[in-house]
Amino acid sequence: MKTRLLGMTPDELKQIALEAGMPGFTGKQMAQWIYGKRVRTISEMTNLPKAGRERLSERFEVGVAFPLGSSESTDGTRKYLFPVDGDPGNAVEAVMIPEGERKTLCVSSQAGCKMGCKFCMTGRQGFHGSLCAADILSQFFGIDEAEDLTNAVFMGMGEPLDNWEEVRRVLEVLTADWGFGWSPKRITLSTIGVIPNLKKYLDESRCHLAVSLHDPFPEERLSLMPAQKAYPLADVLALIRQYDFTGQRRVSFEYTLFEGFNDTPHHADALLALLRGLECRVNLIRFHRIPDFPYGTSSQQTMEAFRDRLSRGGVTATIRASRGEDILAACGLLAGAHNQKTD
Repeated sequence: MKTRLLGMTPDELKQIALEAGMPGFTGKQMAQWIYGKRVRTISEMTNLPKAGRERLSERFEVGVAFPLGSSESTDGTRKYLFPVDGDPGNAVEAVMIPEGERKTLCVSSQAGCKMGCKFCMTGRQGFHGSLCAADILSQFFGIDEAEDLTNAVFMGMGEPLDNWEEVRRVLEVLTADWGFGWSPKRITLSTIGVIPNLKKYLDESRCHLAVSLHDPFPEERLSLMPAQKAYPLADVLALIRQYDFTGQRRVSFEYTLFEGFNDTPHHADALLALLRGLECRVNLIRFHRIPDFPYGTSSQQTMEAFRDRLSRGGVTATIRASRGEDILAACGLLAGAHNQKTD
């Protein structure tokens, strides 16, 4: 199997070029071809010597994986199914969400997930492996809207901070001048709070942070999210409070409301107390029912009352619009299922 160049830095590409008998500056040229011009094959790198390209092609490939199929929602949201490591039997989903001039890609970082959140279809399917940087980046390269993407959210399948080294590599490609050159403000990473790697993320990245909170009471949160035991919310918040979110970097908290469980005024008040003094936003998420889960969807009236109570208490809260529910692309519904039509 050939080694994939996608995800490598110019320094890494320089070393490969030198081993292939080409000048060191060829590494920068290769990075430009891969990330700037988005070529699919080494043979397209026409300012490299032909003999050098042939030597490279013996051991390497660009390595973009393309979708196995896609589905489009009535609201314009589009979900893509990608193979993992070239294996169509182990697939992940990425979701492109259009909103005005914005086109946001919801990115997967793992096939399945170890965290086991009870209300999430991805968590229900178990863990099938972490994605390499090339497979994560393929979600940016392989979709029809690749050239038009404006933002990215690492909120698809998997826990990004459980695959930190590969996700870190992808973030570097997205924000480096030699890569996509995106501002970190265009990228948000969502996590349940894997504390050791959360610290690394906050130290090494300027991208936005979203924390899956969902309940302010530890025992209730544990019943929804087994990871609460290993990474207690109190410890996650203590770490976050060590960082400055008054500037360009934002922290937000994801809160899915379940009817009669975590949507009461008592919960809103506890959430206010938990977040007091922290510059943040709370995103309220409508629950999309899944089989064998005991709680239902909170009414619109209940969600608005919860939002308004938070706002009166000094915490900015919004109700996130639900997108792509009809194609199982909404929050918590991604499962890597082979139910997309092929193009």
